[in-house]
Amino acid sequence: MLELLPAPPADPLWDLEAEFAADPRPERLNLVLGVYRDHTGATPVMTAVREAEIRLAERSVSKEYRGLSGNTAFNRAMLSLVLGTEALTGRATAVQTVAGTGALRLLADLVRQTRPGTTVWISDPAYVNHRPILEAAGLKIRTYGRLDSAGLPDTTGLLDDLSAARRDDVVLLQGCCHNPTGVDPSLETWEELAALAAANGWVPFVDLAYHGLGDGLDADLRATRMLADRLPEVLIAVSCSKNFGLYSDRTGCAIVLGSSRQTLRHVETALQNAARTLYSMPPEHGAAVVTTVLEDERLRAAWRAELDVMRDRIAANRADLVVHLSALGCGEQAASLARQKGMFSMLPLTPDQMRRMRSEFAVYGTASGRINIAGISAHRIPLLAQGIATALETARVAPSV
Repeated sequence: MLELLPAPPADPLWDLEAEFAADPRPERLNLVLGVYRDHTGATPVMTAVREAEIRLAERSVSKEYRGLSGNTAFNRAMLSLVLGTEALTGRATAVQTVAGTGALRLLADLVRQTRPGTTVWISDPAYVNHRPILEAAGLKIRTYGRLDSAGLPDTTGLLDDLSAARRDDVVLLQGCCHNPTGVDPSLETWEELAALAAANGWVPFVDLAYHGLGDGLDADLRATRMLADRLPEVLIAVSCSKNFGLYSDRTGCAIVLGSSRQTLRHVETALQNAARTLYSMPPEHGAAVVTTVLEDERLRAAWRAELDVMRDRIAANRADLVVHLSALGCGEQAASLARQKGMFSMLPLTPDQMRRMRSEFAVYGTASGRINIAGISAHRIPLLAQGIATALETARVAPSV
């Protein structure tokens, strides 16, 4: 049987990770995966998370199953965190998932169950795993544009594309800190999207993976809360990987807003059934950590303060890179980077130029030009800027064909 298996395509990001690991150059710089690193290059355990883990270890008495919805206290805490007072109106339900990826898949399965012939719209460019997850759930996909040729927000093009989304279609939107571009719609554009969804009847499907790392936690959640307030149905996939640093604990949540309590009971059962066939129930540790942090006033304040420090460091890295690129004569590219936010930035480089960055400067980013701004140590930024400038200079002087 196994001899009949065709060679599957390798995951491009983890292929790059393997190439980086095999690179013997000590100065190599890994900007591929979306993980936060401090000034030493380490991915630290947040102080509030560590204290919560100590508390849990001291009082832990059982590893009993939690149930198909996972940790219900975690689900309530996530509803409150993401939606604020909206969570108290009875319009929302939540189930714990295996990270944000699991939330995306469970919600995709829910869409397929309720609307088998629907189309899900994703951005172009999109997070690399959006299309595979949705296609694995058996959904049809169309794309909408977000940026113009200069990398600026193209509100007119965005709204024109999504005006073709019909009633009961689903539109996947990243709530903040867009991956891979780092360019978000303005609040005014979000309001226009909400009005378009209300008029045409499509359902927003919000992917929340980086809240707290853009303009601040409440500011980053503003668009999602506005959609929840104005529309009858919203799907939300939430990840705790980045803003709690729980990458390997795989902690997330699927949230659904509906029009009635009975509908939400059916939704919760459908999500539980989907989870049962995929992984039965999610792991407990990360959810217990998040719940401990969010339910303790002191730990919650410490977590938010540390999240602010992380956000400020990411912003400082981006600003420093902008300064160095400008000094190297790359003012246009620097101005584009300055408008971006969050963990990622999109460089205006081709796959060949990104390969040159790897071969000559030991700087690893994706073939699409995405780099992880949160993964740079400050003293490495001049090297990164020089690599980008060299690649851009090559493009300028390359002979025309």
